[in-house]
Amino acid sequence: MFNFLYVSIAQFLYGLYPVERDTTNHTGNPMLEPTEAIADVHSHDDETPRIITRRDMLSRSVVLAGMVMSGNMAAAFAQAALPSTSVQIMGPFYPVSRLADDDSDLTLIKGHKDRAAGQIIYLAGKVTDKTGKPVPNATLEIWQANAAGRYLHSADNSKAPLDANFQGYARITTGADGTYQCKTIKPGAYPTGDGDWSRPPHIHFDVRGRHSRIVTQMYFEGEPLNDKDRLLQSAGNKKGLIARMGGPGGNQERDALSAQWDVVLQVG
Repeated sequence: MFNFLYVSIAQFLYGLYPVERDTTNHTGNPMLEPTEAIADVHSHDDETPRIITRRDMLSRSVVLAGMVMSGNMAAAFAQAALPSTSVQIMGPFYPVSRLADDDSDLTLIKGHKDRAAGQIIYLAGKVTDKTGKPVPNATLEIWQANAAGRYLHSADNSKAPLDANFQGYARITTGADGTYQCKTIKPGAYPTGDGDWSRPPHIHFDVRGRHSRIVTQMYFEGEPLNDKDRLLQSAGNKKGLIARMGGPGGNQERDALSAQWDVVLQVG
């Protein structure tokens, strides 16, 4: 891409500034006499016409390339290079029957006095297209296992306990700037029943923008099981599936954690 940009700039300058040519006839053929050098007719301080050499043209093209790449066009190229979020399987526990409460706080069900058990996570991020443009009003469906590693789903026959206070599912939308946020608990790992393969803590997402949709899974930074998870390791953009972790902020609980995870759709 940068080679293309450099060549384009060079071609532009070549056409803008006539270049000094070798006036020596190396062939001895009068039919192949070199074209006479053309003076630069742009305004200068002195009245002497100045010849633009190939070295001048090369120097100017390098300077112009630096100016272009340090400005808005550099940002455009960087934005265009955003890798889209990798697709992951929906899995067998998409909630076919849901609680009436599907707001952005999964730790507390309306009408319940007690919160869900487990490590509180404040999850936030942004949905963009591949150029970095925010996707407003995108819909995010979120579902996950509870802190013990069990889903609120009839097909999950795990012996791990259910949590009557855990919502397990949320449906939220992004703001005008493409951002979203929710409060949940860190899901537990669980065995798959396929040898020694255990799923690391993860959250399922179904993200729908204006023109594209992705079903994927989000993982947590620093989890030992990430390195052995077959689904995560098979993803084309593994890094893009792992949330960055941090401590609490603002008025959040002192023992809470924060997670930052962005979603990149193909076309928003």
